[in-house]
Amino acid sequence: MSTEDFENASVAPDGQPAEEQPVWRQEYPIDWSASEYVTRREFTRLLLVTSFAFVVGQAWIVLSSLAKKVSAAQPPRVEIATVDQVPVGGSLLFYYPTDNSPCLLVHLKIDQYVAFNQKCTHLSCPVLPEVDQGRFHCPCHEGEFDIQTGVPLAGPPRRRLPQVTLEFANGRIYATGIEEGVA
Repeated sequence: MSTEDFENASVAPDGQPAEEQPVWRQEYPIDWSASEYVTRREFTRLLLVTSFAFVVGQAWIVLSSLAKKVSAAQPPRVEIATVDQVPVGGSLLFYYPTDNSPCLLVHLKIDQYVAFNQKCTHLSCPVLPEVDQGRFHCPCHEGEFDIQTGVPLAGPPRRRLPQVTLEFANGRIYATGIEEGVA
């Protein structure tokens, strides 16, 4: 192919000559022959703009993460029940720290209570307390958690259940926080 063939290899979609094309089509032509090399200055400008965009993006991620931590700093102290409400071996469903967070208060022995988030750490199915067997059971995928520690014993869950910290005062049980953790 000759040089003339390359120059006439393609025609703009509107059929007008190259001089009458919009600026963007002149700067980014379809034909190789009409293409120009990018100068070092233009390439450096592109690198600087791209780098700046990455820095701004990373700063946004850090700041939004910090904002979430500050807003969720300390959950409120909420009364769950009285000591007499839950018999030994029984459990009580409550919501903490929000109305979308179901939790279970379990009365294991006299003066021994534990509370955990009710959502399985595998796929958020509700766990059911089986106090006599010493476990929480997830019926969705046959997961099991230790009833005293929330550590996974069997099935697909790998993380322990988030534990609700409890406080006792004047015969009442209060939820004071949540301890996240891994097994």
